[in-house]
Amino acid sequence: MRKITVISMISLDGVLQAPGGPQEDTSGGFKYGGWTASYSDELFGKIMEEELKQTDYLLGRKTFDIWTPYWPQHADFWPGINEGTKYVLSQTLEKSDWKNSVFLKSVADIEKLKRSEGADIQVWGSSELIHLLLQHDLVDELRLKIYPLILGKGKKLFDNGAIPAAFTLTESHVTTKGVIIANYKRDGKVMTGDVTI
Repeated sequence: MRKITVISMISLDGVLQAPGGPQEDTSGGFKYGGWTASYSDELFGKIMEEELKQTDYLLGRKTFDIWTPYWPQHADFWPGINEGTKYVLSQTLEKSDWKNSVFLKSVADIEKLKRSEGADIQVWGSSELIHLLLQHDLVDELRLKIYPLILGKGKKLFDNGAIPAAFTLTESHVTTKGVIIANYKRDGKVMTGDVTI
C-alpha cells in the first residue's frame, strides 16, 4: 500500500493558487501569484529540501500543464520531479514528452495505484484533484505550510465535498517569518461530544 501525501502552501483562508510566481496560474483573474516569495527562511528551506527528495507524484491536469514546460528545464533545483513517476489524472491527455509521465482516467485508477507496490506519492498543487481525493478518503497525510496572509479569492485546498475525517498532528514548526508548518496523518473518524457538560 502506497501512502498519498498532499503537500500544500496555503493562505490563512485556504487559498493554494499560484504560490510560486505571478504567471504560474492566473485563472479566474487571480492577481497574487508568487505570494509565498517573501516568506522563506533557513528552517523552511531545510524542510522543503527534505520534501523535494525523489518520490512519485500524483497531479491534476492543470498542474501538470503548468509544470511540463518548467520543471524539465530546472532539474538543478528539483531533480526528483523529473526522475520520479508523474501520475496525471486526465480524461483527455494520454501522452507527454516529459519523461516518466503516466496517465490515469478515474478514481478507480488512483485506488489501484494506491494499492500497488512502489514509492509513496506526493500531491502538489492540483486543487480539484485534492478535492476528489478527500471526497474518497484517499489522503493519508497532509503537509501544510500556512502563511500569515489572507488572499480572499483563488483556488482553495478544501471545498464542501470532503468527507468528515480526523487527523493527528505529527510534526509542527513555526518559521521566523510566521509560516506554520504542520504535518497531519489520517486518524479515523470525527469524534463528537458535549463541551457544556
